[in-house]
Amino acid sequence: MIHRMVRCGYVLAAGILLSACSSLPENLTTDNPNLVTDYQVWQSLDDQKVQVRLGGLIADVKNLATQTRIEVVNLPISSSGKPDINQEPNGRFVAYVDGFADPMTLSSGRLVSLLGDSQGREQAKVGDYVYDFPVIKATGFHLWRIEERVIIHDFGSYMQPCLGMFCNDIRYGTKQGKVIQEVK
Repeated sequence: MIHRMVRCGYVLAAGILLSACSSLPENLTTDNPNLVTDYQVWQSLDDQKVQVRLGGLIADVKNLATQTRIEVVNLPISSSGKPDINQEPNGRFVAYVDGFADPMTLSSGRLVSLLGDSQGREQAKVGDYVYDFPVIKATGFHLWRIEERVIIHDFGSYMQPCLGMFCNDIRYGTKQGKVIQEVK
């Protein structure tokens, strides 16, 4: 009976931890039922004033007198707001954040998700090309990090030699592994 209760406790704790890992960060939450989270849908709305939650890779950051301009290469996001690094980018957008945001914190190549209101469009250059950027006035943002884990599959044999009172596990044979990247 106690063993069964302990097992149920582990299952419950694992469920709570897993649900916490996939929840939306507080600064990206909204109760707006008409929130737009798809870049292509947002672009098809022809500059309507809507609330959006988008994400991607930071391409450029500029601190202006009263706000910070963040240029983002859009990536699709999950329901937890995480940019999907396994998808191809599908456009760019600009987000303005009130006040100073440290360009070292918001450095190029970092993953970011933003919540804000659509604010029309602006033109700027990407290299020598003039690009028409959709604009967000950000009310919140969240920076993500990519963590790598190595999963090793052991196809070897086991041997347990004993020397007196002490026994050691010795593994021999081939091992294979793969690297998994996760956005956290």
